[in-house]
Amino acid sequence: MRGWLLAITGLLAVLAGPAAAQTAPASPFNNWASVVVAGDWRAANGAQAEAFDNARRDVAATLIAMGFRPEAMTQFSTKPERYPDTRPERLTAQSMLEALKASAAKAPAGCLIYYTSHGAPRQGVVMDVMGKAYMFSPAEMAALVEEACPARPTIVIISACYSGAFVPYLVGPQRMVMTAARPDRSSFGCSSEDKYPYFDACFLETVESVRNFPALGPAIQDCVSRREGQMQLSPPSEPQVSIDGTLRLRLGMMPFPAGAKGVQAP
Repeated sequence: MRGWLLAITGLLAVLAGPAAAQTAPASPFNNWASVVVAGDWRAANGAQAEAFDNARRDVAATLIAMGFRPEAMTQFSTKPERYPDTRPERLTAQSMLEALKASAAKAPAGCLIYYTSHGAPRQGVVMDVMGKAYMFSPAEMAALVEEACPARPTIVIISACYSGAFVPYLVGPQRMVMTAARPDRSSFGCSSEDKYPYFDACFLETVESVRNFPALGPAIQDCVSRREGQMQLSPPSEPQVSIDGTLRLRLGMMPFPAGAKGVQAP
């Protein structure tokens, strides 16, 4: 009987996957709500691409290693049925809003939104819903943040082409905004051959080399610049970083847990 129980326990652990078993270490971010979103499943040429969902999975695991609790985090995918190991929810604007509001009610210290997808000049980021691509605009993102996370520290990270267009809509008191590109520039790494978009890869690579979010932004900028230079890509994407001065000081005193580093699946 004991052997049978051990076998069942082992099977359940395999089915749950590594992300489900991960627990957050003690951290200043233990009481923060978060959502991590893969907004599309296509490469630039329309082929199936895993880059966005790879980033969603591994960014979420990295945030948990930084102290964001799994029970206050929701992952979203356009094709959640493909990823039973991490059990993301199906993406819609309403589901993202409701999940963040519910988590923020239980974890009221702050909010973090990480959104990775394609983007278009001035229009926003792609949000695929049941196979149809919509554009989620900077104004809609700003309204979501205001409704779900009013009057609390909020970090918004948008990895997409032309995502700098979000910055003017999201800046303000207690806000930090990072985007993968200027408003007039594309970002790179969204082909069917790429494991991650370049910005997301640099997020995962630089977490262990810095101690807090104010230092993370410039580190990602340097990483993206080096990567694009090595690949001779032009014009450079020039990721953007904006932090309210008061929040910069506060986040500077909120270190990542010792040993926190990017979690990258094989």
